[in-house]
Amino acid sequence: MAVKNSLVKATQKQTFSAFLGTDAMKRKINEMVGGEKGQQFVTSIISAVSTNPQLAECDNSTILSAALVGQALNLSPSPQLGQFYMVPFNDSKRGCKVAQFQIGYKGYIQLAIRSGYYRKLNVLAIKEGELIKYDPLNEEIEVQLIEDEEEREKAETIGYYAMFEYMNGFRKTLYWSKSKMENHAMKYSAGYKAKKGYTFWEKDFDGMAYKTMLRQLISKWGIMSIDLQTAMEKDQTLIKDDGNFEYIDSVDNGEIPTETEVVEVQTDQQPAENKTDGEKDNKDNQFFFNEQE
Repeated sequence: MAVKNSLVKATQKQTFSAFLGTDAMKRKINEMVGGEKGQQFVTSIISAVSTNPQLAECDNSTILSAALVGQALNLSPSPQLGQFYMVPFNDSKRGCKVAQFQIGYKGYIQLAIRSGYYRKLNVLAIKEGELIKYDPLNEEIEVQLIEDEEEREKAETIGYYAMFEYMNGFRKTLYWSKSKMENHAMKYSAGYKAKKGYTFWEKDFDGMAYKTMLRQLISKWGIMSIDLQTAMEKDQTLIKDDGNFEYIDSVDNGEIPTETEVVEVQTDQQPAENKTDGEKDNKDNQFFFNEQE
């Protein structure tokens, strides 16, 4: 019986807090985060893991890897802030659960504001009865928002609007109907299409819609700071042992199946009318993003 008990203990997964408490992990975190920030980093991710039982079941190294991506972008892992998430799913190749970095729409807003390029940045749901007219040619929207906040919250969403304005006055807007957003979710989320009940689209459709609107708007027409490029490039990825990033395009019985979307991204460039001759020679980059659903 003693032998059996010892074998059971040997196969038990090491707790995440114990994993971080090892000398090797302490040295790694000190090297990558360091000093006082290192302790804050450890405390915050332990807190995030303790509030999510499924995340606690993930391979410890993948939790740390996902958290380090967020830390490098100076974003908080607190689920309440919604800047980024460490999302668990089943990896059939490895035979275990792994954590995946996913930026939230509030993380995009933080990084865009921090870049210093944007004077205004906004995204919101448009409720039934509010939309008077949207002119896609001139990118002008006319709405009459419901003044009572509680009444507005109860009203049905009919679409989503996002806009930004640079410090130099350049402005861009985007409006999608609810049906267009639904079609987008159906296309890029096998789980949502099958109505599995576990997807982010089902749990927080508006939050995923806001993120989609911001990514569509900023990646196609916005100035991309290094942090914004990094966040979009590494969204819904895993860090492999060699330090490279692996995009997840299929999951076997996973919590969050994904598909790959190709989005053309402009890098740290001004609008064409504001560029110098040297800047006009720069070419746009392409990154492959996953619509995590």
